[in-house]
Parts: sequence; C-alpha cells; structure tokens
Amino acid sequence: MTETTKIFPDFNFTDGEVLLINKPCNWTSFDVVGKLRNSFKPLKLKVGHAGTLDPLASGLLIICTGKLTKQIDTYQAEEKEYTGTFTLGATTPSYDMETEPNETFSLSGLTHKNIIATALQFIGEINQQPPIYSALKIDGERLYEKARRGENIDIPSRRVTISEFEITDITLPHVQFRVVCSKGTYIRSLAFDFGHKLNNGAYLSALRRTRSGNFKIENAFEIMELVNHIKDVKKLETFK
Repeated sequence: MTETTKIFPDFNFTDGEVLLINKPCNWTSFDVVGKLRNSFKPLKLKVGHAGTLDPLASGLLIICTGKLTKQIDTYQAEEKEYTGTFTLGATTPSYDMETEPNETFSLSGLTHKNIIATALQFIGEINQQPPIYSALKIDGERLYEKARRGENIDIPSRRVTISEFEITDITLPHVQFRVVCSKGTYIRSLAFDFGHKLNNGAYLSALRRTRSGNFKIENAFEIMELVNHIKDVKKLETFK
C-alpha cells in the first residue's frame, strides 16, 4: 500500500495564516506556539493561539500568524465542541488527572437513567466556577501557582452556555460525553459539578477539542508534519 502524501497549501505566513493544529496530549498550548515560532527562525514572526487547551487535553488548537494575530480574540470567542470522559466515584483538587483523588464515593446508587437526566440539567446558561488549578490570573498571579502553595482563593463564578451535553457511553466508572459550549467554559469544572449534581464525585479523565466555530479537527495538521514542511519550504527559499 502506498503512503498518501500530505498536500499543503501555498502558505503566506507573514501576511497571515490560520493554522489548525491537532495538539498532542501532554503539550501545553504555548509548547505548540513555541515550536512553530522556532521553525520560522531567523524570521521574527508573530505567532499566537486562539483558546488555550490544558496540557492533558488534545485536539484542535487554532494558531494565527503574522497580521492575522490581530484576529485571535475573534476566533477565541467562537463556540467550542469537545468529547471526553468523566470518571465517577472520586474527585481531585485539579478536577482532572493532574492531581490524585482527594475523596471517593460509592457507585452503587448510580443508574444510566439518572446520569443521562443529570446531563440535561446543565443545558442552557449556567454559573460555573473555574478550577483553582487554572491559568486565570488573580492579583497578577496564575491561580495554579496559588493552588500549589495551598492558598485558599475566592474564585468568582462566571456565566457560560452549554448548548449541547450528550452522554455517548456509560461503562462505570467512566462516562463518555460530547459537549458544545461557549467561550470560557471549563470542562473540568463541568465534570466536578456533574459529579456533585449526582450526589457523587467526578473528575475529567480525557478531553479532546473537536471543533471551534467552523474549524474542525479533521482538517488539522499534526504539529511535527507542519514544522517539517516549514523547514522544507525554507530550504527551497520560497518562504514568505
């Protein structure tokens, strides 16, 4: 079987490109930006991302270059879609797998019907408190820095919109889901609140962003295939 050759468009990075990247798990969003920025050297090119993905999450990350970095706020404001997994029966301080469980619960009272009905209660405009292990700043410092020192922080809640919340599979303790939501929604907080609403516990054990606005993960590049393409173009001296 012959290997399919990846076809790249004729990029003009300086005038501006919107690059769709499939962010790998355990990469930060800034890791992706840094890898691309370094690939452009010695050209000093503006590069930024539109909407942070947590290190433990994978999926669609929108990168803007050159003059299109001015449009980052516009792309960042668009509706997002995620798929992932909640693990029931426990909570963690970070609301995901970054930290170890700090409380456990019995799964004996949970039913498929109750789990599906609980998801429906989150559809619409809701109040949500961001996790303390987040990159939000309070008093000029990232919340996760305060959390790692054990500080107790009063984090204000925010209004977010959950347009769709679908339970796609239940194999306890794991619940797979699909969520469509507004900018600023924390799926980790949704996991914690979901467990609380069930009179149980839950944390986020897998997350993948599949869509942002009209951009879809199916059209994304792998980060290293794009970096290698940029290097090849530079060798041919057609880099813009």
